[in-house]
Amino acid sequence: MSPGIGLMKRRLEKEKDAVALAISGIAKKYNIQPEIIKTLETKYDSDAGDWYVALGWDDLRAIVKMDSIQGTITEIKEI
Repeated sequence: MSPGIGLMKRRLEKEKDAVALAISGIAKKYNIQPEIIKTLETKYDSDAGDWYVALGWDDLRAIVKMDSIQGTITEIKEI
């Protein structure tokens, strides 16, 4: 029998883990250096288990949505 979601260890437990994954995803998608990406805001939705990280670079901004259980990026939305 497999453990329930509440008993599983989350892959993105800390804010710094979520920020690192978001920066990595943006750097790969837009082919830019991670050093120029700035973290604007982070938020954790405890009901859904999702991290939201707002990042900015040059004149662009994006929100990266991540599933903390799977440790994956589910959506990148440019704003």
